[in-house]
Amino acid sequence: MAENIYDFSAVNMQGNEVSLLDFKGKVLLIVNTASKCGFTPQFKGLEVLYQQYKGEGFEILGFPCNQFGNQDPGTNEEIKKFCELNYGVTLPMFQKVDVNGDNAHPLFKFLKKQAPGFLGSEAIKWNFTKFLLDRNGKVIDRYAPADAPDKFTKDIAQLLAKR
Repeated sequence: MAENIYDFSAVNMQGNEVSLLDFKGKVLLIVNTASKCGFTPQFKGLEVLYQQYKGEGFEILGFPCNQFGNQDPGTNEEIKKFCELNYGVTLPMFQKVDVNGDNAHPLFKFLKKQAPGFLGSEAIKWNFTKFLLDRNGKVIDRYAPADAPDKFTKDIAQLLAKR
């Protein structure tokens, strides 16, 4: 059983296994994304946030997911191109994962246990659910799909200010 976020790894869009230990000491926002969702325009705000704070030790990790309304049916390569061309995404993107069910990526099983959603439900309800973690890998908050980046910018700035 994983003790913390740094016990996990995931495959990035380039096909490389990446240990989350690589992000130790950084404030993280982990997001399940989709290319054909009503919330997809959040990529723009997420990229702005990423550019604003990445030099201060902030990373956003995007994980495409096709479990909600079949809104990310493309291949990993198609998803990567879509994000880059339509939203100028440069934040680290990982290969498509499941976030719910028996085949959910272990990282998301861990995140959901650490920060249950509405009424204590662990299930992720839709695309663009976001998990904010401090520099020690502790899950600080979980934001709903409708929560645009401006809703939690202050939370990120506060975590970055803590050394």
